Amino acid sequence: MSNLNRIKAVNAVAEICGAEPMPAGPVDLGYYAEDVFNIDVMREYLSKSSCEKLLATITKGEPLDPDIAGDVAHAMKHWALERGATHYTHWFQPLTGSTAEKHDAFLEPKDAKAIMTFSGKNLIVGEPDASSFPSGGLRSTFEARGYTAWDPTSPAFIKRHANGATLCIPTAFCSYTGEALDKKTPLLRSMQALSISTKRLMKCFGLPEERVTITLGPEQEYFLIDKHFYLQRPDLLQTGRTVFGAPPPKHQQLEDHYFGSIKGRILAFMTEVEQELWKLGIPAKTRHNEVAPAQFELAPMFEELNLACDHNMLVMEVLRQVADRHGLVCLLHEKPFAGINGSGKHNNWSVAYGKNNLLNPGNDPHQNAIFLTVLTAIIEAVNLHSDLLRAAVTGAGNDHRLGANEAPPAIISMYLGDQLADVIDQLEKGAPTSSRHPGAMKIGADTLPPLPRDATDRNRTSPFAFTGNKFEFRAPGSSQSCSGPNTILNTIVAEAFDRMSDVLENLKKDEFNSGLQKHLQKVIRANKRIIFNGDGYTEEWLKEAGKRGLPNAKTTMEALRCLTAPENIAMLEKYGVYNRRELESRFEVFLEEYHRRIRIEGEIALEIAASMIAPVVTAEYGKAARALAAAKEAGLTTGLAALQKSAAGLGAGLDELNAKLDALRTALGGLHEEIIAAMAELRHTVDSLERLVADECWPLPKYREMLFVY
Repeated sequence: MSNLNRIKAVNAVAEICGAEPMPAGPVDLGYYAEDVFNIDVMREYLSKSSCEKLLATITKGEPLDPDIAGDVAHAMKHWALERGATHYTHWFQPLTGSTAEKHDAFLEPKDAKAIMTFSGKNLIVGEPDASSFPSGGLRSTFEARGYTAWDPTSPAFIKRHANGATLCIPTAFCSYTGEALDKKTPLLRSMQALSISTKRLMKCFGLPEERVTITLGPEQEYFLIDKHFYLQRPDLLQTGRTVFGAPPPKHQQLEDHYFGSIKGRILAFMTEVEQELWKLGIPAKTRHNEVAPAQFELAPMFEELNLACDHNMLVMEVLRQVADRHGLVCLLHEKPFAGINGSGKHNNWSVAYGKNNLLNPGNDPHQNAIFLTVLTAIIEAVNLHSDLLRAAVTGAGNDHRLGANEAPPAIISMYLGDQLADVIDQLEKGAPTSSRHPGAMKIGADTLPPLPRDATDRNRTSPFAFTGNKFEFRAPGSSQSCSGPNTILNTIVAEAFDRMSDVLENLKKDEFNSGLQKHLQKVIRANKRIIFNGDGYTEEWLKEAGKRGLPNAKTTMEALRCLTAPENIAMLEKYGVYNRRELESRFEVFLEEYHRRIRIEGEIALEIAASMIAPVVTAEYGKAARALAAAKEAGLTTGLAALQKSAAGLGAGLDELNAKLDALRTALGGLHEEIIAAMAELRHTVDSLERLVADECWPLPKYREMLFVY
């Protein structure tokens, strides 16, 4: 059986090398957003009155007028049927971390005939089974009722497949008792909280009320391997990562893959991905080779936060679907291959008031004062709630990546760049302490130098870095939803803005600038421990972070505990983002998911090692032993030492393998820490045996094949 597997792998290499890239279709940007029920479509298919009311909800945040639901539903159905849709679905994001959909046909029998119907009620609300999704106790098996509610701020779209198409309506998902069972609902709540707090803060500066826009540009990293190899790796099939695999002599150490020339097969895949995304109105902009072999990145342009989060979920789905059509498999696990870089999702976040990006330093004293106030508030937010930010990106996959000498470490810190850090330092001290900018730093005076858009360098080791006019949160994992991290980020910044407003609202007009400066100095002194512009990978930083009292939650188990801390519950309840039951449920859901993933990994490691690796090593040991016995019987004197060494190495490896298998079997009946430790020990043995067993007999595709043959 093992020889057959190896033959399959060898044949796969030959087939891959002889494959021609799938041709990409012609580029015609006329199809951009053709499968999206966007504003242009609304104006075409809706009455003027209904369109204006719906746009007021979408663009101004006004409450949805329920009277227009029937008109919108009719327009949506008409538009979708014209584009080949036969079904519709409420598309939502349960706590599984992926998306969910239940398709209903437009078809409805009537008087022995069939008609196509879609009512306002069908549009606004759905009723999926809530007990079969993770709920952390919010729903029981006998309490199945749950609701999906239309989110008009994220446009409906059409998903196409080989035999038709489905109208997808983005929705929130909640229980019969009103608790959020999804990732979208808390995100929408946090956006509202940050909008209210931002308006309050801007009012302190005398600005008229404007719309608050929170934007996101999530960069998506991923791996591609050939499907032939994937299907021969039970660990990839079951867990998304390789639990065994010896590192090849060459992987990423020559730094020759990053931004390298893109292979034809991959470029054809990327081109089709972009075309599919453009049809869905997703502005995919950048594509390139990443650092690790077989690793790549896709980056879109910035969009409003809720839409960007929805679009990122679609990006991951399209990556997987298009890869399959090209005979590839897209791996979104944070660490599919040991020993080389994993994949993240860089969360580029910003907030604007009207047309002004509040993270753009600006060119006049008033803008400078606002920028420094916003920046200082965000410094405070990240310092006070780094535990929640860390919890928002936790998971079994990301545990392999965070702190593993690749961006970023598990300790949350902020990078500002030398120039901005110098400005903050001068502001704190209230005196010229640097030769960069002579003169005392005074809020509201024209002494803050213009900061160009790219005034900061880039620090790949920083989890939370200022990059010109936005913050880049680099800790989210490649498979994770953007909603969770941004829900926390929005809420902690809203709290910091309110805390700032509490002080500024009590300042007299003629004392505003001096009072603001004193308060910013106070906030900076209390929170500057979070600012670190150096190398986050060094042992020195670990020690320094410890001295500063910064939390270092290395594992999911450590990171999740803060979700049920009384002060965090109180803060999130205050802003209406989560209530106590919702937070406790998420703690239970994420904890249970972590345990289940670790157990699945342990069981598949046991299965592969016992049923695929052990028989091969046993057979190889038998061959080596028989060869040694035959040589001795023949009276040979040469080669005996080599045969003895080979047989002894395989025999010792076989004994060690069986002992490690027994240890893993025992660990699977215990705690997750024991399973992880036993898996690591077993992996060490299996990876060592991979180097001893004849290549044609090893039952699994090797790293050198999966990472370089595609």
